[in-house]
Amino acid sequence: MTNKRVLYLTGYQWLWVLYIAVAAYTCLFKYTRHIDNNYKIFRASYYHARAGKNLYDAYPQEYGDMYYYGPVFPVIIAPSALLPHAWGFLLWELANAIAILVAIHLLPFTIRQKNQLLLLCAIEYANAVFYMQFNPAITAMILLSFILVERGKDQWATLFIVLGFLIKLYPVIGLTFLLFSRNKGKFILWAGIWLVVFAALPMLLSSPSFVINSYPQWLAAVHGKVGLNAYFDSPQDICVMGVARRVTGNINVPNLPFLIGGAILFLLPLLRFKQYKSFMYRAQVLASALIFIVIFSTGAEHPTYIIAVTGVFIWMLIQDKPYSTINIIFLVLVLVITGLGLTDAVPKFIRQPYIARYSVKAWPVIIIWVKIVYELLLKDFVTQKSKIDQQYERLVNKDWLLKIS
Repeated sequence: MTNKRVLYLTGYQWLWVLYIAVAAYTCLFKYTRHIDNNYKIFRASYYHARAGKNLYDAYPQEYGDMYYYGPVFPVIIAPSALLPHAWGFLLWELANAIAILVAIHLLPFTIRQKNQLLLLCAIEYANAVFYMQFNPAITAMILLSFILVERGKDQWATLFIVLGFLIKLYPVIGLTFLLFSRNKGKFILWAGIWLVVFAALPMLLSSPSFVINSYPQWLAAVHGKVGLNAYFDSPQDICVMGVARRVTGNINVPNLPFLIGGAILFLLPLLRFKQYKSFMYRAQVLASALIFIVIFSTGAEHPTYIIAVTGVFIWMLIQDKPYSTINIIFLVLVLVITGLGLTDAVPKFIRQPYIARYSVKAWPVIIIWVKIVYELLLKDFVTQKSKIDQQYERLVNKDWLLKIS
């Protein structure tokens, strides 16, 4: 497939422009209408940390809702928070866009595959940036941890795993990639080093005692939020457990049996050690990890699904026949139900009483994850050498750092 130029830019470059433009437009739209509450929460965390205020208290004079990110996050938001509000907001949105663009660019895929991945993820990406969420960057951290393990750069892979974990927990799933590391001792050593570095990093803003006290406060806040997520009108709980609760009409359906069952299904394929030599197997584990961490989280909400949907489409695009009949059906379901189901593109009389009420947004992704796990358990990736394995060997020989062209 040729990557034709239009107005001096290739199709791939135009997709970068699209992602950045969506981020910039969202900033303008939200800021001018004073509906930037999520960004206000993030920005305020920097000033609260500097002042030694409890990050997890309510501050109704400043913003609605609560802050739930880790104590290291105020350091990450600092460059944005130090700018005037409008410019800081713009930097925040652009940084999230660039993070996911760079991560996808570094995947060992062809330009055609990257084009398709960016196009297919565009709806969920827009959902995430419209809510000013950190989820595009979280997606990038998980992707980069996988990519860097593939490249033998465990010291940098673990940086993203640990930093992401200390911000929003989800990137801890990157520890799975330890199994694919060619130097597991190095991986473990650097994970420990980064844990110490990033756990202490907030002390640049606040006193050691404030930071030390903030970690149990964070864990208490996150634990309390789990209970708050599980009610029928919650915008969160768009997960396997939430589906069970809402379909059965029983708000008391417990999380633990589903979490144990999901963890077993996720981990069982990792016992197939001989399959590790196949890149397609490893990439499919990446896809499974991106989905698993979302569909088994009670905190999963509409803008969280950029993480899971990236996994869905990575799985699809590494197939020998990515657009088979069944995959096209999956593609349509994910784009229409998961991507658009909770937006104004779907009439309210359908959206509220059906899609929102029963967490239907999660259904296509859950079904696809089950299929991914089934393949990981039974398919012989090594013997049935796929096109993506052959492609991977060619790209690795070229170092796969392709230009944005």
